[in-house]
Amino acid sequence: MTTVLDVPVSRVEWKGAVRIIRSAFPPIDLFEDIADPADWPLLISAEQKTNPRIMATIGNLDLVPVDRRVAGNGASYLMAPFTHASIDRPSRFTNSSFGVLYTGDRFETALFETIHHHARFMARTLEAPGWTSQFREIIMSVDADLCDLRANDAEPSAALDPESYAVSQTLAASLKSEGSDGIVYSSVRNPDGECVALFYPDCASEPVQGRHLDYHWDGARVDLVRDAGSGAVFRVVELPAD
Repeated sequence: MTTVLDVPVSRVEWKGAVRIIRSAFPPIDLFEDIADPADWPLLISAEQKTNPRIMATIGNLDLVPVDRRVAGNGASYLMAPFTHASIDRPSRFTNSSFGVLYTGDRFETALFETIHHHARFMARTLEAPGWTSQFREIIMSVDADLCDLRANDAEPSAALDPESYAVSQTLAASLKSEGSDGIVYSSVRNPDGECVALFYPDCASEPVQGRHLDYHWDGARVDLVRDAGSGAVFRVVELPAD
């Protein structure tokens, strides 16, 4: 089992990293429009007097330390994964007691990671085949010193088990408690790709929206992806198993 002391740290500097999210989540005006995060608690308090539902939009700001918050254009895409952490949505590197921002090193990596999880969701819902939820591509830069699980790919870390998050969640909680900014690891769903799991929003920057995408569910898997802007449709070719 990988332990905290076993994990080396590497500088990760990616331009054009890609995150794919549901289009259902709108930008949060507070993060986009107010330049100084130190002012946010007072502004939220004032806004709640006339809009008691404001916290449902912003989420739990206390989950992000003041000095790690980001603001300005695109800040919603960096802040939301942390302020909207929920025990109902655990993931590989968190039980959702804290937020994590996941990105892939390129579009294909983000695509294969998200269609895997979307397919699992669709299988649980028992929905009929068809075009399903719309997603949006977010392109950003990553610049951080991250705990590196890529170092010994010949013997993959137990934290990268394709079926279980038990080891990975425990490891991530330990790394975060010791001051880590996040983890870089080989993609579990795209053998040629890499991913990062960032523990703080300021480890990424310059987020811009790219394409809107539709995923098609054939009853067993996501088999088609459509660029909602151009209308182009692409067939998803399953990657060979290791």
